[in-house]
Amino acid sequence: MRSYEEHLAAIRGALPAPTVVTRSLLEVDGLILARTITAAYDMPRFDNSQMDGYAITSTTGGTFTVGATVAAGAVPGSARDGIATPIMTGAKVPEGTVTIVPVEQCEPPQFPREGETVTIPAAPEGQFIRLAGSDIAAGKVLVEEGTRLTPAAIGTLASQGITEVEVYAPARIVVCTGGAEIGGQGAASIPDANAPMIAALCREYGIEVVAFVRTNDDPGILRSDLEGVVRVYQPDAIVTSGGVSHGKFEVVRQVFEEDGWFGHVAQQPGGPQGLAKLGDVPVICLPGNPVSTLVSFRVYLGPALGRSRAAHTAQVTVPVTGLEGRDQFRRGIVDYENGIATAELFSGTGSHLLSQAMSANALIRIPAGAQLQPGDVVEVIPF
Repeated sequence: MRSYEEHLAAIRGALPAPTVVTRSLLEVDGLILARTITAAYDMPRFDNSQMDGYAITSTTGGTFTVGATVAAGAVPGSARDGIATPIMTGAKVPEGTVTIVPVEQCEPPQFPREGETVTIPAAPEGQFIRLAGSDIAAGKVLVEEGTRLTPAAIGTLASQGITEVEVYAPARIVVCTGGAEIGGQGAASIPDANAPMIAALCREYGIEVVAFVRTNDDPGILRSDLEGVVRVYQPDAIVTSGGVSHGKFEVVRQVFEEDGWFGHVAQQPGGPQGLAKLGDVPVICLPGNPVSTLVSFRVYLGPALGRSRAAHTAQVTVPVTGLEGRDQFRRGIVDYENGIATAELFSGTGSHLLSQAMSANALIRIPAGAQLQPGDVVEVIPF
């Protein structure tokens, strides 16, 4: 029997190295940066105004003559004593400016014509001046390799004049679900919950589904169907759900057992697992119960094929007894208050209790044989 860590390592080892591609910033939302990028310029690149107001050379206030307006994008001259220079938000600050006073705090509270006068109150030195490099200095790391590119990260890159970056291409997979009992119209048939659930998980974790395959209980048909989609799509991996245990109709196991590993991982739910190959394509075989599929996808495929949030620790809120010989991945709610993470476990542990997973925001790992008390620390894996 494998441990969770051993099976995750085996899956990682079977997968090809991620492909690095160059993409426009317009196309990289949610992708993972493949090369660390340093700042070529200070951000902001120059001292600029945070307000529409007046740039002046003193902090004492008084009555000033209104000078020429500095608009955003204009190159200003130097500030002069006795002159209040109207300056717009984002405009470069004239050399020699000591402070900026918002126009609405002055008299009159709107901009007069050049050459007229304005009365300005006293203001502290440096007020409303965004200093060059106050966000990030040239030469500092801008975005690190492995960062998921959010809108803020993309905007930060664009502000440096960067238009394209190297990212890891999303893994491309074929999803195979089914079984003779799945998706039929008979009284004992079961709707296919796993195909749409896996598709949603792939979108969540940045994995591209290139094709879906449905299987009944015929090994020959399954192999032929999968070989066909592999020829057409050349995926990075095949992910199957169900057919991996010890029953008479475990079709996935029948097809791949000679060229793979099928057995149990010391976990609940999702003990039955498999890892095989179809030609050169890795086949990751998940158990078929919906919660087992959900949990297995998160703990194995999320980190191995996609982008997933890192595990961290939290304190359990109630006494918990672990199972003998198996770690549990319990669904639950992790809450954060005053810098402390707490983990509240759901009561149901059955692998068929899919609806109870809807409100969970994490898996809470209970070590085998553990006797936990409130406040004890456990590993949590965020969804």
